[in-house]
Amino acid sequence: MGRNNLTRPSEFILLGLSSRPEDQKPLFVVFLPIYLITVIGNLLIILAIRSDTRLQTPMYFFLSILSFVDICYVTVIIPKMLVNFLSETKAISYGECLTQMYFFIAFGNTDSYLLAAMAIDRYVAICNPFHYITIMNHRCCVLLLVLSFCIPHLHSLLHILLTNQLIFCASNVIHHFFCDDQPVLKLSCSSHFVKEITVMTEGLAVIMTPFSCIIVSYLRIFITVLKIPSAAGKRKAFSTCGSHLTVVTLFYGSISYVYFQPLSNYTVKDRIATIIYTILTPMLNPFIYSLRNKDMKQGLTKLMHGVKCQ
Repeated sequence: MGRNNLTRPSEFILLGLSSRPEDQKPLFVVFLPIYLITVIGNLLIILAIRSDTRLQTPMYFFLSILSFVDICYVTVIIPKMLVNFLSETKAISYGECLTQMYFFIAFGNTDSYLLAAMAIDRYVAICNPFHYITIMNHRCCVLLLVLSFCIPHLHSLLHILLTNQLIFCASNVIHHFFCDDQPVLKLSCSSHFVKEITVMTEGLAVIMTPFSCIIVSYLRIFITVLKIPSAAGKRKAFSTCGSHLTVVTLFYGSISYVYFQPLSNYTVKDRIATIIYTILTPMLNPFIYSLRNKDMKQGLTKLMHGVKCQ
C-alpha cells in the first residue's frame, strides 16, 4: 500500500447514532423536525430583533448573531446526517469530512465567544449602568464580533492542517454521526503528539478565554447584585441574565462532559452528549430567550402580527 493511500483515504463511513437498519427512518423522522424547528426558531429571533427598534441594543445584536451562527452550526451537521439515515453507504469523502470538521469547530467556538460577549454586555449593564452607552458603543460591539469570528476560524484552520498531516491506515469507519475531531483522531495510526500538545496549549487557551470572561463577568455581577438593598432590585438584575446563564450551562456542561476526558474513553455515551450542544442547544436557544425575556416576547408578537396583517 502506497503512502498516498495511507495518508489520504478516499472516504470515511459515518456509523451514525445507530447501525441498525430499522432505526434509520425513525431517526430521520425525529431529526428532520428538530432541524426545521431550529432554523425557523432562530430565524424568527433574527427577524424580530431586526424589525423592533426596542431591540436595537448590543445585547440583542449579539443574540441575533448567535442565532445566525446556530443556524450555520446545525446546517453543517444535520443535513448530512439526514441523508445518511436514508443512505445505504453512509459515506463522506475525505475532503468533505475535513470541511465539515472545520466549520463545526469554527462555529462551535464562535458560539462560545458570542456567549462571552453577551456576558460582558450584561456585566457592563449591571455593574456600570451609567457608562453602558459609552462602553458598549458601536466600535466595541464590532470589535467583539470580529474577535468572535476570527479567533475560532484561525483555531479551526490550525486543527484541520494538523489533522491533514495524520496517517490513516486502519479502519475508515467513524463511530459518530459527523466528522468530529476526536472520533477521526482515533482512526489515525500515526503519532498524535503534536496535535495533542496543540489541543492542550493553543486549544485550551482558545476555549478557556471566553469561558473565563463569562465566569469573571458573572462573579462581578453577583457581587454587585448582592449590594442592591431591595429584593425586587435583585430579582430584576438577575432576570436580565437568566436566559443567558441557562444557555451557557447547557452549552458548556455538555462540552465538558465530552471533551475533558482521555481520547481512549470516547464512547457511545459521548455521541449522545454531543447531541445536546450540537443539536438540542441551538434548537432550545430561541425558546429560552423568548420565554424568559419580556422584550423578546413582545418583539416576536409584533413580528407575528405584522406577518398576519400583510
